[in-house]
Amino acid sequence: MQDNYTIPAGTRIGHIHLKVSDLEKALSFYHDLLGFEITQRYGNSAVFVSAGGYHHHIGLNTWHSKNAGPAPANSCGLYHTAILYPARKDLAAILQRLIDAKYPLSGASDHGVSEAIYLDDPDGNGVELYWDKPKEQWPIDAEGNLEMVTERLDLHELLDTLNS
Repeated sequence: MQDNYTIPAGTRIGHIHLKVSDLEKALSFYHDLLGFEITQRYGNSAVFVSAGGYHHHIGLNTWHSKNAGPAPANSCGLYHTAILYPARKDLAAILQRLIDAKYPLSGASDHGVSEAIYLDDPDGNGVELYWDKPKEQWPIDAEGNLEMVTERLDLHELLDTLNS
């Protein structure tokens, strides 16, 4: 093992794979509501979905979880899946879609580096929908350290970007 190993800068999280209780309910959220494309089905127990033609960004399966209840909130496990949108207007568009569907939000924050909307999927898995602000706008202290924050996100102002 190397003592000073640093992961390469180009490394990315490629996909997540979620255990769900009901594949069709999960698809109604990830495919029908959020708009991910179905790239492959594995019978009636698993589906891969993607944005933009990638082989898969999210795997959904019922292999060990069919008809199971949600994972306990106060235990180890996934806190949320963060889905990065390319532009602020795209975040506003999905926010409008959620509002139109009357889908409940659990929060909305300006983190200085990004703006985020929070909600839960049908199995109670946390989902963050966000866009990154341009790097030159990120809050930096006098020593050059990143200073992320959690402040209120003005959803009306975000939605106004759809009209500009």
